[in-house]
Amino acid sequence: MLLNLRIGNPFVKRRYNSLNEYFREKFGKRVQKVTLDAGFYCPNRDGRLSRGGCIFCDEKGSGRGEYGILSLKEQMERAYMFLSKRYGTDLFMLYFQAFTNTYAPLQKCINIFEEGLKEASKLFKVVGLSVGTRPDCVPDPFPEMYASFKGRVEELWLELGLQSINHKTLKLINRGHTLAEFIDAVIRSKKWGIKVCAHVILGLPGEGKEDAIEMARILSALRVDGVKVHPLYVVKGTPLEEMVNEEEYKPLMLDEYVDLCVAFLEHLSPDVVVHRLTGETAKENLLAPDWILDKTKVLKRIEERLISEDTWQGKKLKLGLTHEELCPLVER
Repeated sequence: MLLNLRIGNPFVKRRYNSLNEYFREKFGKRVQKVTLDAGFYCPNRDGRLSRGGCIFCDEKGSGRGEYGILSLKEQMERAYMFLSKRYGTDLFMLYFQAFTNTYAPLQKCINIFEEGLKEASKLFKVVGLSVGTRPDCVPDPFPEMYASFKGRVEELWLELGLQSINHKTLKLINRGHTLAEFIDAVIRSKKWGIKVCAHVILGLPGEGKEDAIEMARILSALRVDGVKVHPLYVVKGTPLEEMVNEEEYKPLMLDEYVDLCVAFLEHLSPDVVVHRLTGETAKENLLAPDWILDKTKVLKRIEERLISEDTWQGKKLKLGLTHEELCPLVER
């Protein structure tokens, strides 16, 4: 993490610990993720836990659906041609993104990741591997098996979809897992030296600023290595669309999301790498809010707010009393 030596904001280029700067500090240049769809599915859709999925998720899951019909090799070839031309980078990180990438016999999962690394290495330099999954789909001995890739790549990540720390919210959005399962997966994965990135959503029904703050505090206490922050947006054909139509949920305004995001960052440890601060989806699939389509604008508004309020990631984080505060206010 690049630090600013002046008093106040500890970061050099931004007011948070961005993934881009983290990679540039470590590798000296940009590292680009290659997102992959390996054909996994989800226990929240096939009947293991539920058949409806999360209220915000459509049939494509979290990945780009068109990739599902291509082999891993074809996906990587297509991604490499596009990303290398657009960003001019020669360092890449494989990201198994779509659906739940550990929802299969564990050795099969490992074999798929192995195949991905093997094929990718023929095309470009792979410096990292990341796998997205649910916190209730990380059974032993998966962390130990997955940790075997540490000698092959410099960055080994497991991305866990938490979304909310509130058990009522988790039930409302039909996640099918608990906070306890997330904590358990984090602890067991970090034991094997795997870096953990938590996925969270701000603006879920019934949640506000206090929920965002407490979520940041919990992630800081758990010492997660990274976080992806998404605003809640409404995709067509989802249960969330029905809630909007029934006026049971009102999509966030941009200023509301910026408020939540800044509060979250202020209470998040500066050691946590921020992988993203907004989400994105295809315009034809989006119902609301439309500001989600302008990623640059969203990030600019967040940065402007951080600057105007002279605040930054971790500025307000406090867990328990400090050493100086251990002297009782009232002598007994």
